Amino acid sequence: QVQLVESGGGSVQPGGSLRLSCAASGSIFSFNTMGWYRQAPGEQRELVATITSGGNTNYADSVKGRFTISRDNAQNTVYLQMNSLKPEETAVYYCYAGLVIRGIGVDYWGQGTQVTVSS
Repeated sequence: QVQLVESGGGSVQPGGSLRLSCAASGSIFSFNTMGWYRQAPGEQRELVATITSGGNTNYADSVKGRFTISRDNAQNTVYLQMNSLKPEETAVYYCYAGLVIRGIGVDYWGQGTQVTVSS
């Protein structure tokens, strides 16, 4: 049973920083892609950033230059360093991990961690 356990969410003032972590367990395979999505109240879930096992990254335009995604393949852990946070980035942040097994994609999601940016 694959589990993704997130940590690091919380409340921060505008302009502040937070670091999210997500530890994946229960898979005998290495995850091809890991990343973070977020969902604000009344909005659809959206991509924040992803990173492949080879280190290729992809960011939403809105976070480029402020957020940094990284991963520790040996520990199956992905991190998201968020700087210069804005109030509109208040959302539940979800960890994502994807596997491709025999050509079939399988997606896993964490339970989400709340990030609140407010003065």
